[in-house]
Amino acid sequence: MCPPDAPALVALEQRGIAISELYRVLANHPDALDAWTRFAWGLRGLSTTTRALKELLILRAVHKSGARYAWRDHVPMARQAGVPDDWIAALPDWAESPLFDAPTRAALAFADELIEFGVAQDDQLEELGRFYSAEQVIELTLTVSFYTMVPRVLNALRVPLGDDEVTGPAASR
Repeated sequence: MCPPDAPALVALEQRGIAISELYRVLANHPDALDAWTRFAWGLRGLSTTTRALKELLILRAVHKSGARYAWRDHVPMARQAGVPDDWIAALPDWAESPLFDAPTRAALAFADELIEFGVAQDDQLEELGRFYSAEQVIELTLTVSFYTMVPRVLNALRVPLGDDEVTGPAASR
């Protein structure tokens, strides 16, 4: 990991981005860190879908991969975006839960197919299209796809979790 005063990390702080363990590892390649943060933060800024829905799908992606690091970071973000705690707790078995409305269920089913198979079936895309515009489908696809990649990067680079306690569905992974 790079020290906190590494130029690439100082540049992030100047952009108002908090420094994480992941960013300290990626700072070993400043151009890669810049590309990563611009894409990740750019996704967060897209607004055709709600931040709550995107955070819910992010949590689904990181839960299915067992990415404790990303789970720890995104649970507070999901709560801040308005995702209720009971929804977060229900994510492992969302398909059996009565908590989720039809549009959210369509998004979660789409996310599950994309996470597991790398593609969604035509009927799943049709169902998603009943509730979301083409622009929204693209936003959801990019979000789920990015956060399917994140755990792979965390694991490959052995990014440390840190001392923070992880609770919830991803805690045991």
